Amino acid sequence: MADEELVKKMLRAVLQSTKSGLSLSRLQAEYKELTGEAIPHKQLGHATLDALLHSMPSVVRLDRGRSGEVMCYATGVNEIAHITKLMARQHTAKKTGRPQVVNCQMRVKPSVPLVLNGKPDKILYNCFISVFSGEIKSSFLSVDNGAPTSLNENAPPPKPRTPHPSPYSPKLVQSRLREVLSKHSNGFWVSKLPQLYRELYKQDLPSEALKDLEQWTHICTVTPRTPPTSTSNVKQKLGELLLKYSSGLWAHALPKLYQDTYKTKLPDYVLDNLPLLSDICTIDYPMPDNPKRAILYVKAAEDENCNREDLADMKAREEAGRRLSSQAVPPLLIPREEYPSVLVVEANSTNSVVLRYIGEGYSKAQEKLEDDMKDYYAQDNTKKPLVSPSSGQLTAVHAEEEEEILRAQVCEVMSDKVKVYYVDHGFSEIIIKSKLLELHEKFFRLPFQATKCKLAGLEPFSQEPAVLKKFDSMASGKILLAEILERDDIPLMVLYDTSQDDDVNINAACLKALQDKSLESPLQVNSAYMNVNVTSVCSDGTFCCQLPSRGLSKLNEILEKTETYFHSQVTSESLVSRPFCGKSCLARYKGKWSRVEITNLHGTRVLDILFVDLGVQASVEVIELREIPPPFLRDLISIPPQAVKCCLADLSVSVGSWTPDAVQWLRDTALHCNDCSLKIAKVEESKRLAHVYLFTSKNFHDPSRSLNRQLADSDLWKHQKDVFLSTSTGTSSPSSNGGGKAPQMLKKVSPQSSSRSTPPSTPPGSLALPPVLELPPVGQNMDIYVSVACHPGHFVLQPWQDMYKLVVLMGEMILYYNKTEEKPLKVEKNQVYAAKVENNWHRVLVKGVLTNGLVSVYELDYGKHELVSCTLLRPLIQEFCQLPFQGITAQLAGVKPRQWSEEASIVFRNHVEKKPLVAQLDSVQEAAHPWDRKVTVFLVDTSQEDRDIWVHDIMAEFADELTKAA
Repeated sequence: MADEELVKKMLRAVLQSTKSGLSLSRLQAEYKELTGEAIPHKQLGHATLDALLHSMPSVVRLDRGRSGEVMCYATGVNEIAHITKLMARQHTAKKTGRPQVVNCQMRVKPSVPLVLNGKPDKILYNCFISVFSGEIKSSFLSVDNGAPTSLNENAPPPKPRTPHPSPYSPKLVQSRLREVLSKHSNGFWVSKLPQLYRELYKQDLPSEALKDLEQWTHICTVTPRTPPTSTSNVKQKLGELLLKYSSGLWAHALPKLYQDTYKTKLPDYVLDNLPLLSDICTIDYPMPDNPKRAILYVKAAEDENCNREDLADMKAREEAGRRLSSQAVPPLLIPREEYPSVLVVEANSTNSVVLRYIGEGYSKAQEKLEDDMKDYYAQDNTKKPLVSPSSGQLTAVHAEEEEEILRAQVCEVMSDKVKVYYVDHGFSEIIIKSKLLELHEKFFRLPFQATKCKLAGLEPFSQEPAVLKKFDSMASGKILLAEILERDDIPLMVLYDTSQDDDVNINAACLKALQDKSLESPLQVNSAYMNVNVTSVCSDGTFCCQLPSRGLSKLNEILEKTETYFHSQVTSESLVSRPFCGKSCLARYKGKWSRVEITNLHGTRVLDILFVDLGVQASVEVIELREIPPPFLRDLISIPPQAVKCCLADLSVSVGSWTPDAVQWLRDTALHCNDCSLKIAKVEESKRLAHVYLFTSKNFHDPSRSLNRQLADSDLWKHQKDVFLSTSTGTSSPSSNGGGKAPQMLKKVSPQSSSRSTPPSTPPGSLALPPVLELPPVGQNMDIYVSVACHPGHFVLQPWQDMYKLVVLMGEMILYYNKTEEKPLKVEKNQVYAAKVENNWHRVLVKGVLTNGLVSVYELDYGKHELVSCTLLRPLIQEFCQLPFQGITAQLAGVKPRQWSEEASIVFRNHVEKKPLVAQLDSVQEAAHPWDRKVTVFLVDTSQEDRDIWVHDIMAEFADELTKAA
């Protein structure tokens, strides 16, 4: 007989792994993948799986999808049903009917796990170092490793209370420094030290050593280089730029940014003497061998890190509390998660959207409060009428529906009625005075749940009727996902509807409501157009073009004025300091400013954009973006995108089935033609896709001269065995001629083809792998992040201290590889490459090459296994081999090796995966390759205020319980 409780636990684990629900077949498959066996519905006494699931309402909720298929969701404590009741209470004249709860199971929008928050100490680079000329003392400087104290004196290993940085050995570095100096008796610049150190010892010089050099006077003398005196004017301007990019600014980007912003050259000595800026910024060197690849952080932002969010929340909510009542009501704090769920109530302005947070401490706490109020006021002796109500007074209101009691504030007192504002629901109502009751003091403890936000990108159009109408239809009465950009008095947000197959950006959709439809590109069937400009060709055979139109003429006119405006402005106001998905701004394409929309963010520095009038995608740094100047904002927003998506009509091969040769032929033919013409055969309005005949001349009256006919009569549709097929959907460079997806280089791999083909490239034999990651001595602690956790016998950790360097590296890889054309690549097993996985580029080890064109890879920095197309692999260049591979394979110390059950593995994952912890090194198993290295560690959760949680203790107790139960 199957264990019903264990089956419930396994089902719950499978369902909670996805927020968007599972079909019955998918649930069965994932359950079997997790447990090794099918769901035992017959053993549990049910004829069908459907019957079993209906018998477990506390575990699973069944619903019908749009297609009629039964979908399974993890049960959510009846919260959504309660929210529906809450919204039904809002019966103002503006709101009628039942609310739409469209997003019952939130699909969490993935956030960037690593953010450049650290503000490192000063490092001296532009100094000269020479051998100490006096007597060398025998004593050495030492660094206190800060051994943590233990809360449990009887535990064998000490229990760390707080994270501690990985220690380095000053003695070792000092002895090696003596050796380096002995080879350079005349001294050398400090900026050369990291490179010399790596060449001699095959290791990175610890960054702490650079900070300590000045104190090692018994070994060397550090003499600062004397640069020209930096003027206060230059520093002031640099300070303005740094304030715009509080998450950090690359030093190498300063000259161009300074020139573009202030129309003058940045003095040469600034980059050579970055420590001169130490009074206005903090300098970090994520690439120790290249001091000019530094990141500058504005010092003014440092103090904001300490409880900045809490202080902003407290200030806003305390002020709200003072306005609402003289009674002491605690402030409502903004949820700490980056993407909380919210229930939108209404909006009279996008700068003041009324909403409520959903979840623990918010809607669930309110549900309990109102249940308690209902029970309390059900007794006759507690129903005390509120005599002589006054404006601003808090009260309990007896609602007509369902005998509910709600908290409210008196807004206006009339002869026999009062206007009240429901402080937890965010709407007002006029009621008779007899419904007012005295609010007992115990119901003052929960913060008022109705709050406000403002929508990013809509500030200049906050009260536009078209914007508000669109917002009301898309958001009012719905549960949405909120991305919190700024935690101010009224937080700045982007709202998403994640209930559909594709997430809908509410902010961007509302902005599009301002577009003038009369300025759209005309798409009339059987109409012919000359002077057509093909702007991009995608790898599926579709292409984008611009048609002559009133909208395009107006767009070009305004963009020309924008160019003149930027040339005349000497200010940093146009720099984009707060990028977010859906934001409309400007970027350069082939030297000219063009409209773009941000489509994806990779941290705070690198992002993906779409040139909306060209259909071209690209990856750029945030410093390349500009805000649309206020004088032209309304006009540019009103013009719909001018890129018209097309496909060639009457081809035997459908869109998406094009060969790479055919795609490349179309690119070579159409993108370089300045005088195209086309004729529209039909238009798919749902996709706004035009089926056209395309010509590279004005002879659109002769179908035989169309590119359609030329392609149909060619042999470009034949898939040849020695041609590498591509299905890449990457991005291109703004300066390239590529299309909306990465241009595919179609090189035929054949010995006979010499002029038009390139032989497959192999991983360069001279590529030097990164140095091995340094670990602390056995018994010492290190801060780590667990990126993957299978079970206690296998998980992958990353050193926390250098995590920001990995973020920097991945951003550099995105910028480099997204602008690199694809070339045929001979993929070999057990070789290291760069691979594109879900819009990010990773350093990977190839584990296997499949016959269907897929490659099994292992992410060397994250420890994940993935299957990717061979077309998404690139050679890893030496520049990206400076940082050691960050993924460390590990097993848990303090527990006996065993075959861990699925239930135990789930418990382990819930405690450690995707969490920052402290690891205490127990042993190291070295290997020939860094990816084969393995460590045994104790894992400690130090997030609790009063105690440390040792994971091996939890797993040992859990294993004992399973043994006893067996």
